[in-house]
Amino acid sequence: KQREIFYGDIRKNASAYCVATASIREIEELNILGAAMLAMKRAVEGLKITPKYVLVDGNRMPDIAIPGETLVKADGISAAVSSASILAKVERDRYMVEMSKKYPEYGFEKHKGYGTAAHYEALKKHGKCEIHRDSFLKKLTLKG
Repeated sequence: KQREIFYGDIRKNASAYCVATASIREIEELNILGAAMLAMKRAVEGLKITPKYVLVDGNRMPDIAIPGETLVKADGISAAVSSASILAKVERDRYMVEMSKKYPEYGFEKHKGYGTAAHYEALKKHGKCEIHRDSFLKKLTLKG
């Protein structure tokens, strides 16, 4: 609930922001990390203001033409990184709530697509839908 409050404030007050995604197909082709790097690259390139420097939360830098650095837990020390994290998480959660309307049997509005027991139970009962990734489903097979 706090993220939702901050989300509105960030969008209202930020000099620039861009939330970008990778498709299910891109995630499957590139893996989660590769897709995250692609989405970060798209987000930086989609900004209305070109940044002079980019700080990335983590230990890998996306392929961008702007100088920058990586820092594990940067969201704990940088308002910009923390804000970007909030925007991304709220957008993802909202997407999952929308998907829950299309696929109510999976409970996406509750678990947001994470590998919870409830999500795995829904998959066992209903099978996969179009937004389930095969690489995610491999985890289900491993869990039984």
